[in-house]
Amino acid sequence: MAPEERRAALIEATIPLLHEHGLEVSTRQIASAAGVAEGTIFGVFESKSQLVICSVIKALDPQSDLDALAAIDRSAPLRERVIAAAELVHRRFAERADLMHAARKLIMVGEHDPETIARMTANRAKIGAAVADVFAPDAAELRVTPERAAHLLLMFCGANTFGPYGEPDSFSGADLASLLLDGIHIRETEQPC
Repeated sequence: MAPEERRAALIEATIPLLHEHGLEVSTRQIASAAGVAEGTIFGVFESKSQLVICSVIKALDPQSDLDALAAIDRSAPLRERVIAAAELVHRRFAERADLMHAARKLIMVGEHDPETIARMTANRAKIGAAVADVFAPDAAELRVTPERAAHLLLMFCGANTFGPYGEPDSFSGADLASLLLDGIHIRETEQPC
């Protein structure tokens, strides 16, 4: 197997182990999952840390989510688009929460690899821009820019997933769309709940 193929196979074997064991995954577990000798890892990676970082980056690749956000029908009503975007973003956060936490702990705080940090920052910016694009067709109807609306949506989804008051199991894209688009203040024409 060529070195690049071996690297890719080791990364693919490591990702599920990171979900299961977090950063505590051992090279023995990785080698066993990949069906190789433990020393093989160090033939293509300088360290376990480098393999873990490459695996986290691969697992957090936003392309499938960018494609899904781009597929939201821009001619649909704004509320429907916001619900779809909120549910997609929240699902991304919930499914990858452990890896996002590991990435922050390992890459953003621990290892100071400027290239990897720049890549993760760029990926975050891509997600933000894709969510902003969901709001963009109705920009003239918003009190904030599409970029600010996207930031608020992402911030709420992140707080719901990672924050102490979050309720990830009961998340509702419709509730978030209502909060963002309607607020919580009763209008003169409405009755209190």
